[in-house]
Amino acid sequence: MKSTYKTKAREIIMAHLKDHPEQRLTAREIYEAVCNQSVEVNRTTIYRNLEHLCETGDLFRFKEPNQDAWYYQYSAEHENCDRHMHAQCSVCGKIFHLDKPFADSFVDAVLAEYGLDADPSKSIILGQCSKCRRMKKK
Repeated sequence: MKSTYKTKAREIIMAHLKDHPEQRLTAREIYEAVCNQSVEVNRTTIYRNLEHLCETGDLFRFKEPNQDAWYYQYSAEHENCDRHMHAQCSVCGKIFHLDKPFADSFVDAVLAEYGLDADPSKSIILGQCSKCRRMKKK
């Protein structure tokens, strides 16, 4: 088994993702955040650390339909994230974890109405959260 050691880049990546647990961030966004911390690191180091953190279960990695980029999200507070649906604010990116009864009824309704056996763990409902709607009205 490979030994694991902490690096400054890994610590900053984790700190940034822990500060934004309800958001999915691209590697580019994470790279820019690390650079804003005055840490000199190259993109390869970011990708290597993100891969390692996904392997250890510290991060989730998602690729949404019609998107080229992978998204990363801090996972420690979201166990069993693969077993329920998500909603995401299209403005701020906040992730909402939809409870299992809702997801089950949604999947059942889609199956009954359209004959589609949906996978809730790969389903994301997009919309605007209440905070972003309030900001838009101002």
